[in-house]
Amino acid sequence: MGKGLNGLLTKAWGGSDYRITVTASEYITDKFLRIGFTAGGLLADHPVHPTQWVRCWIPVDDGDKLHQRGYTLVDQDPDKDHFFIDFAIHDGPAARWAQQASVGDELEVTVLGSDFQLPETKPSEYLIFGDTASLPAVNSLLDAIGDTPARIWLEWQYETDQKIPVHTNSHHELTWVQRIEDGKLLREAAHELTCPTDAFAWIACDGPTTRSVVKTFKQVHGLPKSAMKYQAYWK
Repeated sequence: MGKGLNGLLTKAWGGSDYRITVTASEYITDKFLRIGFTAGGLLADHPVHPTQWVRCWIPVDDGDKLHQRGYTLVDQDPDKDHFFIDFAIHDGPAARWAQQASVGDELEVTVLGSDFQLPETKPSEYLIFGDTASLPAVNSLLDAIGDTPARIWLEWQYETDQKIPVHTNSHHELTWVQRIEDGKLLREAAHELTCPTDAFAWIACDGPTTRSVVKTFKQVHGLPKSAMKYQAYWK
């Protein structure tokens, strides 16, 4: 099966390829599926860090081409060469593959571009915007920042989304908002919040919402680019 132009580009840019193998499959909710994988040596070559992710090459329906999608690694265990990947279930090639995956199935992945590190200067608080697609990354970030205060806004589409575990503690404030009008409530929340000058914003929503929230932090709240990390997790 071919990776097409994307495959050529990731190779040219120095991507490292691995083959991972399904070890387990479990529904966290009816719309959120966790799959375990042997890491194929990936974790030995690439140290664990917050929001660590890989590019998965998903077979499309006709089986002749591979569809690239980025997914966060969950509960990485280098000693056991194992991790999990969470799939938010929707109508797409990756979700369909995940629902049909069985123990022993293999998946090609590439490591390229996953290099996020916490800011050198500890911020007064984190302002985090995401949804179920980026929730695994949000959880890894919350684990990494520990007792640093954080306010988190997460967008839900299905009622059961709010049952997905979020790794908050007493220093974190979580707000779930329903997805309506292509992210209207997340955009409004970003505009209305109070933003300390020494905060750090982490934004990972759909493309238009991510761009809108980032623009608000820059233009309304005056937060410099160096105090933000943002990435559109889906279109």
